[in-house]
Amino acid sequence: MATVPGRPADRGSGVTLAMVARRAGVSPQTVSNAINTPELLRPDTLVRVRQAIDAMGYRPHRAAQTLRTRSSRLIGYGIQSVEVDRSTPVMDRFLHALSQTAEEAGHRILLFASAPPEGPEPMAAYRELLDSYSVDGFVLSGTHRGDPRQAWLDKHGVPFAAFGRLWSGRQIGDWVDVDGAAGAEAAVEHLVELGHRRIGFLGWPRGSGAGDDRAAGWKRAMRRHGLPVRGRRAESVDEVERAAAAVAPLLDAGTTAVVAASDTLAMGCYRTLRERGQSPGEDVSVAGFDDSPAAALVSPSLTSVDQPMAAVGRECVRLLLERIADPGRAAENLLLPPSLVARDSTAPPWPGHARVPADRTPG
Repeated sequence: MATVPGRPADRGSGVTLAMVARRAGVSPQTVSNAINTPELLRPDTLVRVRQAIDAMGYRPHRAAQTLRTRSSRLIGYGIQSVEVDRSTPVMDRFLHALSQTAEEAGHRILLFASAPPEGPEPMAAYRELLDSYSVDGFVLSGTHRGDPRQAWLDKHGVPFAAFGRLWSGRQIGDWVDVDGAAGAEAAVEHLVELGHRRIGFLGWPRGSGAGDDRAAGWKRAMRRHGLPVRGRRAESVDEVERAAAAVAPLLDAGTTAVVAASDTLAMGCYRTLRERGQSPGEDVSVAGFDDSPAAALVSPSLTSVDQPMAAVGRECVRLLLERIADPGRAAENLLLPPSLVARDSTAPPWPGHARVPADRTPG
């Protein structure tokens, strides 16, 4: 692992091991033993050294503690605020698989608060983790266009594996991703088999890597069946209320089915349909994406695309550990297929077009 420029020799406001030794009246080696092998010291000596460490706020450099093995056995994973591309319940499954696979390999996942990659100091937390804990590498998620993390880590020789593609420019390093385009295509194929021809897409604003990928899959499947796409796409941020407003024009245009880029957007469709006196599945079919826990619990239950998050977590750890063991090997990129879980929100369309609610009449 390359040395990060500017890495200090000691942490803790300039307090050194030698300063702690002088305060405790012992040798520097005794302080080192108190930190690394406390069982070697007499109880009274250990208490005296620990009191000096606490009083002076000394923070030993974790790298110095792991020189014998050249490995901290720690893998860093940055936690960000909820992102458009990944919903929290879905990421919980990923994180569980990540932690379990790392433990089975003798490593631990070290969670830390990470600034948004598009923010002013996107790498500050990564520098801190390398300085303080000498982590062996990082797992990234929430990748997006212009993401600076891969290039920075690659430049400094820090091993990493990403959940998500770089989306723009040269692909750097190892990554695992879910084939979002294939998931959206599967949803369209399911709806076509049910008899739908007016299939709309409710996605995120253009520019989102994962969102654009899912939109491309919808469009490709529509064109394969000779179905029109013009005027059939709407956009919204990942919020139920705003999605409910965004889908209204699609419903007004006679859309009989909607493929949503997330389950949250699909819930926006549910809200608008109910406000119009209509029901998902009976009047307009709705398919979501992510198969979040709510998908099976709402009424009617939501058809959704399930991402293999456990497999993603396992593969990220595998790729990272292989990179740590062999820094010079060729980069490996994996695209895993999702699966469609059909439920009550998708059904054959009413003859002609969507049923007119009881309190509305055709114009």
